[in-house]
Amino acid sequence: MISPLLALNDGHRMPQLGFGLWQVPGPVTADVTATALRLGYRLIDGAAAYRNEEGQGAGLRDSTLPRDQIFVTTKIWNSDQGFDATLRAAEASLARLGLDHVDLLLIHWPCPSRDLYPDTWHALIRLREEGRARSIGVSNFNEGHLQRIIGETGVVPVVNQIEINPRLQQPALRAFHAAHGIVTQSWTPLGQGRSFDAPPVLAAAARTGRSPAQIILRWHIQIGAAVIPRSTREAGLRENLNLFDFSLTDAEMAAIATLDEASRCGPDPAVFEMQ
Repeated sequence: MISPLLALNDGHRMPQLGFGLWQVPGPVTADVTATALRLGYRLIDGAAAYRNEEGQGAGLRDSTLPRDQIFVTTKIWNSDQGFDATLRAAEASLARLGLDHVDLLLIHWPCPSRDLYPDTWHALIRLREEGRARSIGVSNFNEGHLQRIIGETGVVPVVNQIEINPRLQQPALRAFHAAHGIVTQSWTPLGQGRSFDAPPVLAAAARTGRSPAQIILRWHIQIGAAVIPRSTREAGLRENLNLFDFSLTDAEMAAIATLDEASRCGPDPAVFEMQ
């Protein structure tokens, strides 16, 4: 089934479920991307830092789908922040992808100690105005980072892609997003499997006949988040896509909510500065 679409605050729409390319090896990226599109994925989430944009672009070209039916995301890496550097980095990403524009361009991390993310946001606004990115957003931004770029430019990101999974649910940040019309997009949505054996997940899996991974991905869908799981196996891609013919009950959603431990798999955006 094709994913439902979420309305973005700039008038565009984005598939709620997509395919993430983080840690997909470069040599298989083209084939995996093309397979994902053949199976029904319509959002392909990449980044310069993943070092597989060439494969991402090749997979897009291998697909028989028209370009306007595929939602392509990439991201500006930390070492490319700053106004002019961001413009150059975006052009380099487009060249590697073989595209004249992306559907969504994100700042990958705020890197607050470098204090370049406001200038980087100004560059993304320029790229949107020039048509090089249809929509612009951020990744791993905290509320303070969001308040600053919105306050300085008046431009609200369409998306904030953050770590969300049953052990790290970030309800306060999600509430801020909702209040400002920002879509929450979940990365590491399965939390490295840390909740696969949690009783609420196993109980829902037993009732529905679905896998723990499907239960957790369906939980993301029902909290209103966009989600970008990854698999390099066709069976895994099919399983992750098969989320829209069942629902979790209110009681199951409430039980999964109790799993939140504010425990991260990835880095803390308040301090992460990797170049």
